[in-house]
Amino acid sequence: MSSTAAELGTDTSGLAAAVSAESVLTAAAATREAIADLEVQQLIQATDWVVLHPGEEVDTSIEFGMRDLQIAGDGAPTVDEAAVAEFALAVGRTTDAGRLFLGDAVELRHRLPRLWARLVSGEVAVWKARKVAQATTSLPADAAAVVDQRLAWCAHRCSFAEIERQVEKARAEHDPDAAEERRVAALERRRFDIDLDHATPEGLVHVEGELDLADAVALEEQIRAKAATLDLDLPLDVRRSMAAGLLGTTDGEGSREVVVYAHVRPGQATVDVDNTRSSITPEHLKDWCQAAGTKVTVRPVIDLAAELSTGCYEPTELMKEQIQLRDRQCCFPGCTRPARACDAEHQVPWPEGPTASSNLAPACRTHHRLKTHAGWDYQRVAGVGFVWTTPMGRTYVSPFVTEPPLEPAARHTR
Repeated sequence: MSSTAAELGTDTSGLAAAVSAESVLTAAAATREAIADLEVQQLIQATDWVVLHPGEEVDTSIEFGMRDLQIAGDGAPTVDEAAVAEFALAVGRTTDAGRLFLGDAVELRHRLPRLWARLVSGEVAVWKARKVAQATTSLPADAAAVVDQRLAWCAHRCSFAEIERQVEKARAEHDPDAAEERRVAALERRRFDIDLDHATPEGLVHVEGELDLADAVALEEQIRAKAATLDLDLPLDVRRSMAAGLLGTTDGEGSREVVVYAHVRPGQATVDVDNTRSSITPEHLKDWCQAAGTKVTVRPVIDLAAELSTGCYEPTELMKEQIQLRDRQCCFPGCTRPARACDAEHQVPWPEGPTASSNLAPACRTHHRLKTHAGWDYQRVAGVGFVWTTPMGRTYVSPFVTEPPLEPAARHTR
């Protein structure tokens, strides 16, 4: 290990004498080669894990039951769904990212053997090989073999566009019906996303989408017309943004009702907005509530530290909202799905465990099923987080998003 400038004081002449430019570049190149070798080893380990945990048919009549997963293309081995999360945690990935990683490895080893051989020999980077694997997963086996033959020899310098061209060419040659179905299905990629989970500190939200051409033209006409009626002293882009927001109004006066979950801590200068996972100033919240046409309703405060309970399996709406505000996201390590999109999971299964605040936590459907059917368990440990234990006895921690609980949250409705 070379000496650091701190160890040498302000005089770095000793460092210059000990470390030359050539030695630094040589060491950096060796590190890069070692990293590349380790990435290949991890792909091999992924395929070994799938071999050890083959998919098996299960009784699909069991609600939330585990099942075998087809993580690569036709003809490739399947994997036991319950095994995916354990491997993912071991390699520092989320369950979804772990499933994709396992699928790429299986696709390469079993359906793209030429590319796999070049990958293992170090001739193709892991990230490039995975890009090809992700593109061929939807192909029939004979089409994937053609892509493997056409791209394996040049994959190291092949562009993403060329990968896509070769994949679609093979699809058209070997499965024309599927090619037409994909063309029709492409029409269903239309979307319109409002990214409320990543609002800026100033309260701005990113919006994007893909529209049918006719719909896009109609939307543009509406926004252009509405923007022309707003304050002309404002920049055009600002007026267009405001016009888009006014599309949600129910009448010309801009009457609307939007739920805002605001948390206030003693001595804190900002307000935490649960909807957007952002912080804003009290003045900003005041502006929202005083905007023209806004309807404001203040509802009862929810005490996040209170112990609520019911004698039924299903928690009450108030209890659901309490744990959503308290825990914020799925309690599984690495999973960031918002609590509002999760199930209310009983730590100690009902009826042995009560339906009570202290026995409930938000868990997305995938991780809820792992807990219920695949031998996973967790404990809520004060000052630590949710400590999960895998079927193999390994433990992983999902830190609390907020602990101790925030001050009771006032829910404002705009």
